[in-house]
Amino acid sequence: MTSHEQRLRDLKRLRGVRDRIDRDYAQPLDVEALARGAHMSAGHLSREFRTAFGESPYGYLMTRRIERAMSLLRRGDLSVTEVCFAVGCSSLGTFSTRFTQLVGISPSAYRKTGADPIEGIPACVAKQVTRPVRNREARVVPRS
Repeated sequence: MTSHEQRLRDLKRLRGVRDRIDRDYAQPLDVEALARGAHMSAGHLSREFRTAFGESPYGYLMTRRIERAMSLLRRGDLSVTEVCFAVGCSSLGTFSTRFTQLVGISPSAYRKTGADPIEGIPACVAKQVTRPVRNREARVVPRS
């Protein structure tokens, strides 16, 4: 097998891992389990995933969870703790920290103000407008 063929085979596996994260984000997922499913070592999966998609598998998983959390928080019928567990996080502290890193405000602050800017916007547009910024590029929100 040539190196090009191996690279294509690895990319197919990596897309499968990304698809699994997109589908099963609320389930307990860890890099070791994802790597086993892709027939790779955890280290190799992490390196190749970052090369292919620009972030680690764990970072991608947390971004998916935060995107879903934003949607649930905009609905307003669940508490921050309920949303945390609904999206697959087991630690409210880790969830709140990551949410704040990606979105720029805390989950409770987002819950209070999150729906305002998207009222009346079609869902397909709202999804793009409300997508969290990846790789710690969240906007700086001045403190009052």
